[in-house]
This record gives sequence, structure tokens and C-alpha cells, in this order.
Amino acid sequence: MDFAAARKVMVDSQVRVNDVTDRSLQAALLGVERERFCAPDRAFSAYAEVEPEIVPGRRLMLPRDLSKLLMATEARSGEKALVLAGPYAAAVLARLGLSVTAQESDATVFEVVGESLAEAGVTTVTAPLSAPHGQDWDLIVSEAACPVRPQAWLDALRVGGRAVLVERSGPIGKAVLYVRGADGLSRRELFDASPQVLAELMPEPTFAL
Repeated sequence: MDFAAARKVMVDSQVRVNDVTDRSLQAALLGVERERFCAPDRAFSAYAEVEPEIVPGRRLMLPRDLSKLLMATEARSGEKALVLAGPYAAAVLARLGLSVTAQESDATVFEVVGESLAEAGVTTVTAPLSAPHGQDWDLIVSEAACPVRPQAWLDALRVGGRAVLVERSGPIGKAVLYVRGADGLSRRELFDASPQVLAELMPEPTFAL
């Protein structure tokens, strides 16, 4: 399979046509080998309009949705980014010149993508996703959906920092942009999206009599 040709078709038919006009982002997507960020036996589907599996319980976000999320961040070279459950997004941000840390709770994800992340210059951390690594991030990104507002992630942003993620408690979720200001957080809804939900962030069930 000609992955380079498939990559160009992906950018032309799934990214540019969905109002992703940032040329630096387009170039980064063309430069990152998405097929290396999914399970080897799913590499053939890396550039289709599907969510290829990395390991059980973790998938890549649709190229259209991820590119729109990343464009909303207005990411700048030299910024510091934390990417949770999103190794492909981490590699794209590194290609844009950011200093990137990828956090996963499942170490088997890094068994699949660790070499590619190392080549991209991405630092990897294995820790529960409910507890983001570090503080004062310029940017926080997730390719998976959050069932509830991930307050711990938002608390890890510096003033002026941005977080992009999908909040999903039902069949359809909302991609949102959070910005931390000196007086608190602002929230803006961006578009509908339905990536896989991070089950480990599900709140504990409560019972009332």
C-alpha cells in the first residue's frame, strides 16, 4: 500500500475540505506516518474515515475531528503540550515544533507507538489519565472523549493555556475549547464528534433511596 499517497488523499479529502486552513498543520499531518500509530494489523485503515484501534480500548480519532481540534488550539512552536490518550496527536504537535509529553494509563499503547514517539521527540509517561502529569501546560489535548468535564486536566493549564477535547455523555459528543484566564476558565463548543469514551474517567455510580 502506498501510505504516502493515502496520507495526501486524507489531507485533501478529510482535512482541507472541513475548513482546516492552517497550512502548517496540514504540512504536519502530511509529515506524520499515521499508519505507525495504530495496531500493525490495522495499518491499512489508518487513512480511512474510521477510528483504527491501537490496542483494545484505545483508538485514533478521525482525521477530520483531530485536525479541527488542533487548529482551534492555535498551537505555537516552543509551547509545552500534554496529550492524554492521543499518541498520533502528540506526534503531530511535535512536528509543529511543540515540546510534547504523551500520557497513557495503558503501557501496551507505548509498546505499539513508543518507537515512533521517540523518533518524534515526544516524552512518554504511563500514569492514570485522571491525574495529568505536571502543571502549567500551554496546551492539553485528548483524542478520546471525556464522559464528564475533566477538571483535573483543566487545573493543569497555565494562565493563557488551552485545552481541546470532546465531552460525551451520550451518542453524540461536543468538541470544546477551554481557555484559562486570570479569572477562571472560558468554554466554547466547536463541533459535534463521537470518539471513543475514556471509560476510566467515568464517575462512580451513586445511589439514592
